Amino acid sequence: MGLTKPVRNSDWRDGFLFVGNHLALDFLNTRPVQNGEAVELLPDFDALLRWFKATDFLSSGDVASLRQQWGESAQARQVVEAMRELREGLRKEVLARERGGAVHRAAIDELNHLMAEHPMLTKLKASGSGSTTELWFDPRRPEDLFAPLAHSAATLFADVDRNRVRKCKQCVLHFYDTSKKGTRQWCSMRLCGNRLKVAAYAARRRAIDRN
Repeated sequence: MGLTKPVRNSDWRDGFLFVGNHLALDFLNTRPVQNGEAVELLPDFDALLRWFKATDFLSSGDVASLRQQWGESAQARQVVEAMRELREGLRKEVLARERGGAVHRAAIDELNHLMAEHPMLTKLKASGSGSTTELWFDPRRPEDLFAPLAHSAATLFADVDRNRVRKCKQCVLHFYDTSKKGTRQWCSMRLCGNRLKVAAYAARRRAIDRN
């Protein structure tokens, strides 16, 4: 179970955007702007479960169990609200870090508290003739879903090159640039890259026509 995700063939999966190349950034991207309006992709517990399923952090069985036991509960609603608050707090930290700032102590304390309360676990897994370790968690309650998010945010701030974490120049989406050259400027070619290239081409044509 990885916290850095490979680029998918499609930017969307089950109604959610996956352009961030990192779980924490894909989490930030659950509130995109479409047609000039912010769109909440995590309005309720069912949507949160579907998002975790789309990230491969929950199995179909996990989703069914959590939905059946907690789907209409006040506890689940509270977790969704807390998740959205965490997301917006992380967004402020990521934006500040992209501008060269440090992660605030309050954010560090919050992530440490979440990781202490909802830790990711490690298990040994056979791999060919050898073995590897793998992160996992046991999602029995709505609060357990904080485990991969808090761990992912911590690794984003501690281990990922800040110069490769950026907000798209065309929209509000964030991404971790894993390309060899490290020159990616937009969330994806499909969403914003083509529009920027078309706009640049049109601008060049207008300049040629004026001359």
